[in-house]
Amino acid sequence: MKILITDGISSFGKTILKDNQIDFDIQYYNHEDLVKVIPEYDGMLVRSATNVPKDVIDAGKNLKFIARGGTGIDNIDHEYAKSKGIPVLNTPGANSASVSELVFAHMFALARFIPQANITMRNGEWNKKAYKGYELAGKTLGIVGFGKIGQITAKMALAFGMNVIAFDMIDIKTDLDVRTVTKEELLKESDFITLHVPKKAQNFITRAEFELMKPTAFIINTSRGGVVNEDDLIEALTSGKIAGAGIDAFLNEPTPNPQLINHPKVSVTPHIGASTKEAQDRIGIEIAEKIVALFKK
Repeated sequence: MKILITDGISSFGKTILKDNQIDFDIQYYNHEDLVKVIPEYDGMLVRSATNVPKDVIDAGKNLKFIARGGTGIDNIDHEYAKSKGIPVLNTPGANSASVSELVFAHMFALARFIPQANITMRNGEWNKKAYKGYELAGKTLGIVGFGKIGQITAKMALAFGMNVIAFDMIDIKTDLDVRTVTKEELLKESDFITLHVPKKAQNFITRAEFELMKPTAFIINTSRGGVVNEDDLIEALTSGKIAGAGIDAFLNEPTPNPQLINHPKVSVTPHIGASTKEAQDRIGIEIAEKIVALFKK
């Protein structure tokens, strides 16, 4: 058995595969070359950088599985893979804590003007009186999407003394002190809004949604690029419809909209929600164990 790992795996994951006599190559390929090499492999492991559409699946005539190190599998045509009897593995929850912590990193950055203060101080300015920030305690956090990441984010928010409301397309069942609301109610009531929705929720937030938000509201997107319409977001920021935005996922990566990343009211990061040592170790271990279990069946 031999598998192709296109986007890397932690040392712990490598050890698990080696200890179970599973051979692997670690090499990134562009789409054209991936189609050429995939027939040689019995399985493949990807992260977010590699797409696995129908033609790659069709070319992988020996594929026994496709694995995604991470939560979302929207870069894999998983329905088509399953229709061909190829299971799709992933690691839901392995990076949830890391993403939730980045949500708070952006919230603190926006509430305390950290990006702006950092830039101006590096330019030799001392604008102490210009940055009158906000405390998170007592503010309302609206969580859109109440899966594993949303729930961990809620726990953190409650620990900070925030009020938490949540909206999801499916019924929310939780023992946490969280009030479930409609999408419209969440947009109107929240001081901070954090999005945890799949890629298919494109344009979930557009001009119409920004019109409902408080002018003091901040929006955070650490989920998928495109769920917030970037042109409408820039307009909302520039016109003062909302106070700021924290963005980790962009419509076009790795070349995000320059107007957005350079806007004075945003905090930006290059899609690093899962980029912690702990998350990468958990992902590597969990996906390697799932691959081993599949081969042992």
